[in-house]
Amino acid sequence: MATTHQSSTKQDILEYLLKHSQATAVELAEVLDVSQQAIRRHLKDLEAQKLILYSTSVQAGMGRPHHVYQLSTLGRDRLHRSDRFGDGHSDFAVSLLDTLAETVDHDQFKSILQKQWQRKAQEYRDQVGKGSLQQRVAKLVELRQAEGFMAEYHPVDANNSTVGDRFIFIEHNCAISNVAESFPSVCGHELEMFAAVLPDCTVERTHWLINGEHRCGYLVQARE
Repeated sequence: MATTHQSSTKQDILEYLLKHSQATAVELAEVLDVSQQAIRRHLKDLEAQKLILYSTSVQAGMGRPHHVYQLSTLGRDRLHRSDRFGDGHSDFAVSLLDTLAETVDHDQFKSILQKQWQRKAQEYRDQVGKGSLQQRVAKLVELRQAEGFMAEYHPVDANNSTVGDRFIFIEHNCAISNVAESFPSVCGHELEMFAAVLPDCTVERTHWLINGEHRCGYLVQARE
């Protein structure tokens, strides 16, 4: 039981660093409601596994400086791959797409990808239903989480303008990162897919993991 709890805490630390880029041991202890002593032990283990590192320190009053921790490249890669495709399925998907790209012409390959995302969009749309925009975005987040994405959403303040509901839809990892790295065009289809799931909205990409950012983000806005 203790081992499970420790593993869960380590995973919580990694996920927090993925979402927030960096944190001190004190901050992690407060957020995760774990003693600083336990947090430092977990951080030491994660550092030994080369999943995290620290590069700077911050001064806290008259006390000793605190290390600022962040994910290593290995740690970030581990989180991106710790999903339902983490057992090699994503490698198979990349290999399959490579084979398709070599076997069919460019237009056929593009058409195959397009049909796949259209099918997925219809599946999402059927499950998302016809509630309010917030209800539909929340359901989409739930569906993506079930598929291994660290997804969440937040309302956006429209500054009392006449603009309708606005939400930022965020995915902190990519459950198909192997595929996206080899075939970036799938990200374009993903944007099209979200727009098809929410046809009464405009959907714009605001952040992109492929561009070296820490998350993929989309602004979802109801049309006037």
